[in-house]
Amino acid sequence: MGFSNYLIQWYLQNKRELPWRNSQNPYEIWLSEIILQQTRVAQGLPYFESFLAHFPTVFDLAKASEEQVLKLWQGLGYYSRARNLHQTAKIIAFEKKGQFPKTYNELLGLKGIGTYTAAAIASFAYDEAVPVVDGNVYRVLSRYFNVDTDISSSKAKNEFTALANEVMDSKQPALFNQAIMEFGALQCVPKNPDCSVCVFNAGCAALQMKKVQSLPVKLKKTKITNRFFNYLVFQDTNNYSLVNQRTSKGIWHNLYEFPLIETEKISSEKEVVQLVRKQNNLNYKINAIVAFDNFDVIHKLSHQHITIRFWRIEIEGELKNGLSFDTIKKLPFPIVIYNFIEKNF
Repeated sequence: MGFSNYLIQWYLQNKRELPWRNSQNPYEIWLSEIILQQTRVAQGLPYFESFLAHFPTVFDLAKASEEQVLKLWQGLGYYSRARNLHQTAKIIAFEKKGQFPKTYNELLGLKGIGTYTAAAIASFAYDEAVPVVDGNVYRVLSRYFNVDTDISSSKAKNEFTALANEVMDSKQPALFNQAIMEFGALQCVPKNPDCSVCVFNAGCAALQMKKVQSLPVKLKKTKITNRFFNYLVFQDTNNYSLVNQRTSKGIWHNLYEFPLIETEKISSEKEVVQLVRKQNNLNYKINAIVAFDNFDVIHKLSHQHITIRFWRIEIEGELKNGLSFDTIKKLPFPIVIYNFIEKNF
């Protein structure tokens, strides 16, 4: 019995029941794959169900405002996925009359759809024999076949795609692709897999050579940038506040936030008071500036660690363009700011 047969047999006995696996609808498959990028299934499942409830078809998603889409996405991170999802929905709905491309190569032409997502849609929706290659697949193949190619290198994707193509069951591409991803997610996990119960323990090269923990090889390390954010939570006599939309490219693009002062290090209350008074171009009398809870929130992103402190700025009179917190809560925020608002207002 070959590699693919063992894999598929394991999958049929151990797979999780997930809603997108019971569908060949390319819209549902595409939606699930975009949500599950950089996201665990347990976290992504409620978002998938929520998106389908709000936007049952690609036309519904295309007609939504970006603000609605970002609000539903709130908490998933990597918000460019949501913006690309929305833009691609518009193209499919309005330019392609709701018809998804039906081949791997055509799918690659859509915004936000790379090689992995295109392969997933093409195989799951249209049974095209093209292999998916993601982190799970790298791990399974590198261990079973003892491939020590650095998966962060430029040649890795082509090498592993060729290997996956060689071992996949071309008559059952959807089943094979689901199986190898599920096997990596449930059995051949990154740390301390239980190889004693693995269907491949007799043939796995990494197990025989005691290299399970060292494969796959990844030499390139992510460089982390440290940033320091001071959010100014203005409150007037009506308990109204100010928020604005991040329009610059970078993290949290088009999400909302409180007025921000970014510094090069953690700032004391005295330093922040000086910065606020220096930068206060609102022409309001400030009665008090005090930190909420007097501790910092460390928000970790893939390439950045952001130290955040929220400051209450109490002013006399009414804020021009001030909003109530009931209104503010309806806007899409980075999850760290949303959690702060929920806790304090």
